[in-house]
Amino acid sequence: MLGTAAPLLEVRDLAVSYGKIDVLTGLSFQVLPGAITALLGGNGTGKSTALKTISGLVRPRAGSILLAGEEVGALSPEAIVRRGITQVPQGKELYPSMTLEENLLLGGFIRRDKREVREDLARVYDLFPSIRSKRSIHARALSGGERQMLSIGRGLLARPRLMMLDEPSAALAPLAVEEIFAVIQRINREGTTILLIEQNVNMALEVAGYAYVIRDGRIVLEDTAASLRDSERLHAAYLGGATALEAGADLADGQVA
Repeated sequence: MLGTAAPLLEVRDLAVSYGKIDVLTGLSFQVLPGAITALLGGNGTGKSTALKTISGLVRPRAGSILLAGEEVGALSPEAIVRRGITQVPQGKELYPSMTLEENLLLGGFIRRDKREVREDLARVYDLFPSIRSKRSIHARALSGGERQMLSIGRGLLARPRLMMLDEPSAALAPLAVEEIFAVIQRINREGTTILLIEQNVNMALEVAGYAYVIRDGRIVLEDTAASLRDSERLHAAYLGGATALEAGADLADGQVA
């Protein structure tokens, strides 16, 4: 179980349905301030739906979403961003005909402190120096790794208290994955709390402090990442067959997301 610190994010008994299909069926978990928390699970378990619901893009049928003790489950996506939650999708939801920098600046669109937005833009280029020289290139011409860097950078332009990352390693080359995760850890060290959905179990458990496993729309296992890394409980909760090492290898190869 988590410690006694007050959570930054608390999800309580969240239920979400798409028509007659129940996707989340009583999801409950917490994210402590300053932590990297992983939410793991196979395809169709409700991970992305959970993030979309927290972001206000999907409305829950029941349950509560608390940010620093404030109920935010009924707020609009814009209001949720203003309160400090940013969702970073996989590096695909960009505006292809806009330049890299124009896409980045959209992350700070609701801010009024334009000088500080420019300071944050410089910080993004410091975090991802490889995209600095491509600021005038249209997003459609970027590599997969560059698009993911752009997505994370755009999320940072909102100055979030909580950044939610949806499978940042998906379809990326190993070197790009290493760079992305090094930056995620740096962002966290510099004060941003992270909620991470990740297909690469081994990588997720390497950077996270605490992890939850979701199956059938609810949490079936939780523990410190260190305890789960070599635990047989993980494969039982996750895949129900392969060893924990094989499960991690499958996910790293993209066979299960």
